[in-house]
Amino acid sequence: MPKKDDHHYFRILEYDAIIRTVSDHAASTPGKERIASLRPSYDLEEVRRRLAATLEGLELLRWKGSVSLSGVRDIRPSLRRARIGGILEGGELIEIADTLAAGRKICGQIADIDADKAPLPHLRSLAARFEGLKSLEEEIRKCVDDQGVVKDRASSALARVRRTIERVQEQVRNVSEQILRNPHYQKMIQEPIITVRNDRYVIPVKQEYRGAFGGIIHDQSASGATLFIEPEAVVQLNNRLRELQLEEEREVERILKELSAQVGAVVDALAANVEVLAEMDLILAKARFGRSIRGAVPTIDRDVPIRLKKARHPLISSDEVVPIDVELGEPHRVMVITGPNTGGKTVSLKTVGLLALMAHAGLPIPAEEGSGFPLLSGVFADIGDEQSIEQSLSTFSSHLNHIIQILGKVDGRSLVLLDELGAGTDPAEGAALAVGILDHLLERGCLVVATTHYSELKVFAHARPGVINASVEFDVETLRPTYRLLIGIPGKSNAFAIADRLGLPREIIDRAKAQLSSEENRLEEMIAALSADRRAAEEERRQAERLRREADSLHAELKKKMGAWEETKGRLLESARREARSVVARAEREAEEILRQLREWARRRPDQLKEHQLIEAKKRLEDAVPEMKLPARPSEDTGDPNRPLKPGDHVLVRTLNQKGEILEDLGGEEFQVQVGSLKMKVLRKDLAWIGSGKPVQGDSRKKTTSVRRTSEAVRPELDLRGKMVEEAVFAIDRYLDQAILAGYREVYLIHGKGTGALRSGVQQFLRNHPNVKNYRLGGHGEGGSGVTVVELR
Repeated sequence: MPKKDDHHYFRILEYDAIIRTVSDHAASTPGKERIASLRPSYDLEEVRRRLAATLEGLELLRWKGSVSLSGVRDIRPSLRRARIGGILEGGELIEIADTLAAGRKICGQIADIDADKAPLPHLRSLAARFEGLKSLEEEIRKCVDDQGVVKDRASSALARVRRTIERVQEQVRNVSEQILRNPHYQKMIQEPIITVRNDRYVIPVKQEYRGAFGGIIHDQSASGATLFIEPEAVVQLNNRLRELQLEEEREVERILKELSAQVGAVVDALAANVEVLAEMDLILAKARFGRSIRGAVPTIDRDVPIRLKKARHPLISSDEVVPIDVELGEPHRVMVITGPNTGGKTVSLKTVGLLALMAHAGLPIPAEEGSGFPLLSGVFADIGDEQSIEQSLSTFSSHLNHIIQILGKVDGRSLVLLDELGAGTDPAEGAALAVGILDHLLERGCLVVATTHYSELKVFAHARPGVINASVEFDVETLRPTYRLLIGIPGKSNAFAIADRLGLPREIIDRAKAQLSSEENRLEEMIAALSADRRAAEEERRQAERLRREADSLHAELKKKMGAWEETKGRLLESARREARSVVARAEREAEEILRQLREWARRRPDQLKEHQLIEAKKRLEDAVPEMKLPARPSEDTGDPNRPLKPGDHVLVRTLNQKGEILEDLGGEEFQVQVGSLKMKVLRKDLAWIGSGKPVQGDSRKKTTSVRRTSEAVRPELDLRGKMVEEAVFAIDRYLDQAILAGYREVYLIHGKGTGALRSGVQQFLRNHPNVKNYRLGGHGEGGSGVTVVELR
């Protein structure tokens, strides 16, 4: 936790101003109090918890857009009174109800967000601790209106007495108005109105008629010319009215006492709710502040460098502030910033220190994502002219006193900020003292940012390991600082350049330059060279970034075109495959038609055409089927392309990406393969072994085994389930021809039961088929009505 005297550093780094700004985003007094007491923590787990909670707040705002705790009130004084049995006013009870409603609303908004998309563990944990106490809120709202007035319906007794009061008030007004209209009294009345004094209805009467009017005097005007008299005619009515009002007050007090007792019964839960809502208000205020500065939640870890990307001072207008990039840590733990006055050195110094305090307090910082700090043990600063008039100390003495105090507190995890180090005394001695202080802090392991005008410190930073130069840029052409922080380049003295631009005679400038030592001239030349190299490097970097963006654009365009080309190629290949299948199907249908005609001819002239001649004719037709070679589509089963093949093996025809069975080894690296109902010649290189099947026996070239081999390729049943009638008819026609050639006399057509439409279509086709001798539905054990048994001729 912060030390007692850290408030000094908070003040000079303007941390208190940041806290006031964050507080403006809070909705409740308890939330503002939490923000006012928010101090940097130097415990790693606590800092991470705070930053994680802030990140959740930003995420909640991103999901919900606007989350309000405006209904939350500071009900703690009311709770203290309720705890000891005090009676709360109606307004206090309404504030309790409003707080409960606001709490339930935000808890509901958190619960509405999908936990898988936005876990929000800290906020969900807080919401789970909030007790809705809806019955208490409903009871309060039933009895008390939004202005804190007890409602008539709070009790039947209160409703009755208030109705009676209204009637009596009406009677008082009627009697008073009769008096006002009576000609006898009109000359006595100052104004024809009815007013109230001491809770009694009275009439303003002229002073001179006090005895003639009659009644009770309750008040008189400042001038004494008017008396406010209660007429004798309404005294009894006013007495009755007062009695009723006292009865009303007693009933209201009873109701409020009852409600206060209900609050007292749950006062601990209500107090816990206030703490939950105060923590939520703190988190949301930090998140809203982060949005307002376009900030990011930094990272905090041990043994990492300070890394700030496009960091801005949060109290400088975004239209004026110039972002800076800072990296400080190994290998450079000390940064020496040089440059002209009003060039932005002190602002850069304060930006680093203030953002470090904000990060350790769990606040977003005005920088880009990826910015972060190491876990620090403290931030110590000596900035500005804070000489003590009371102690009659010089500027140098004042700065030195502060530095001595800092040196007594720092350790290896401290961040030390020193403005105009060594200033206010003899330049040579001041520079030597500054070098000694920086050397000591470097040996202690501190992270240090120091500003100076001394050239000796530029040389020190250039030569000393662990120290790096930096400068604020100055535009000699416009004679104005740019406020850019340049890391690695010491600040160049611009006195001669400025004098030249303003018109100082050249001979004076040359004479002044001659007064500089050779070392100082070499230093200036070195700085000038470094500045030129830096500008050249930045120009090259910008050029490289431009080329990289162009390359990225070309790469993205090329990928898009390649994707389109692949898509077009896929469509063309698929179209070619469909066309190939169409060609093959047409050739097969033509072959089947020729075979049917040959078979018909054979039946009519059996003595002129033998069965083996039919088979040979079909083989010649099969050989006429065109071979379509297309690139294979990806297949899960690619098979083994190198395994020896034999008849009966199951193979993948890679050119068609279809599975088949080897019927015959034709020699010369060529096989006859059955793919579905189609037989084709396929080269060995286009086949891949999948599995072994039943080997084909005998000489495949003998006519006597041709039908047997065909029988092995044709099954005695054909499964038609899932097909349309037209598809089924076409498949049956081809199958029956193959079954006849295979030597079957009876086959089974499996069409399933379903609606019966497929069965009817199949049997309609069979009724007129020339190769069908008879057909019937399957019997017991044959599939029943789901199968048609066909007897072939």
